[in-house]
Amino acid sequence: MSKISVLIAAAGEGFRAGLPYPKTLFSIEGKPILVRIVELLAPYNSEPIVIVQEDGKEQINKCLLQNNIQAQLVIQPMQHGMGDAVLCFENLAKPDQSEHVLLVWGDIPFIQPQTVAAIVNHHLEKNNDFTFATRVVDKAYTVVLRDKSGNVTRLMETREEGITNLEPGERDIGLFIFRRSLTLQALHEELPNKWGKSTGEHGFLYIIEHLVSKGFQVEALPIAKEIELVSLNKIEDVSSYL
Repeated sequence: MSKISVLIAAAGEGFRAGLPYPKTLFSIEGKPILVRIVELLAPYNSEPIVIVQEDGKEQINKCLLQNNIQAQLVIQPMQHGMGDAVLCFENLAKPDQSEHVLLVWGDIPFIQPQTVAAIVNHHLEKNNDFTFATRVVDKAYTVVLRDKSGNVTRLMETREEGITNLEPGERDIGLFIFRRSLTLQALHEELPNKWGKSTGEHGFLYIIEHLVSKGFQVEALPIAKEIELVSLNKIEDVSSYL
């Protein structure tokens, strides 16, 4: 298997959820979300790279040590968007030489091992450049757009398009695997929709349209289970699972 780095975007603050600590440290069934994710992805790389904020670094580091987890922490100085967070990957003390990166948002506690295995294996077997997991839902805030042949053309963010009435569609779940050098290069380029219209932040999902336009192999696999859609923005989002 090609060398894979595991990247966990864990710089999200907890204040919107009423938490005095980073939301990735919220415990479900007695285990912090971050620990759940690290253990899930350990078969692909047992020393993940975790993107954190300066304010949350000590709390996250303490949590990892208490759970005997070896990880490289990289600080995102300011929360300037997910694209900016992924680019912090370049600031490692030990430069990363992996061919592929397995990226997961740090606030989704119920990713299933079967889903991870499916996208990783498919990505490598098909020699893809970018692969991500999706699910068809009643109200999609990100929407996979496909051509008549079923090929992915774009992953639209409804917020950036000013869409407030969400409709059924195929959305991502925050789980991606991609070629490291190719994706980081794209994130450095000044591409259309790089900067969010509503947030002014450096996004991430916009690069899918760019990669497709350049002829790179991008696939969305609609294999995610409903529980994998759960993310922690408010305590109510996960309260029924506590």
